[in-house]
Amino acid sequence: MTAISDDTRCPCGTGEVFGACCGPFMTGRSNPPTAEALMRSRFTAFAVSEPEYLLASWHPSTRPASLELDESVLWQRLDILRTSGGPFDDVARVAFAAHYRSRPGAPEHQRVKGVQREDSRFVREGGRWFYVDGEPIAPPR
Repeated sequence: MTAISDDTRCPCGTGEVFGACCGPFMTGRSNPPTAEALMRSRFTAFAVSEPEYLLASWHPSTRPASLELDESVLWQRLDILRTSGGPFDDVARVAFAAHYRSRPGAPEHQRVKGVQREDSRFVREGGRWFYVDGEPIAPPR
């Protein structure tokens, strides 16, 4: 995991510091209260290269056996496009756009920049939210 201190601005885009935002979820001190909060913490896990949290927050019915993250990608920004389901629901959806680019110093022929758009499904079991799967969203015209 890329080191991130509790007083660093959280990568998920809420404007909060990591220790008051996604940090408690990623360290297991508390559980995300909504699917959106779980989505934000999962984005943060991608941003700081924390595959263990991604696997732990993935529903067992769709979770891969292992997960290798692309260390050459820098996750820059998360935009939540829409949500359904709140803290009292057991199913939810979160549509998002996650912006990424190559890390500084990448050879020119390997540089990438893009946006991953997805409509993700979540379920809550035993009081805990899990990512189930997602479908790509076409880019706006």
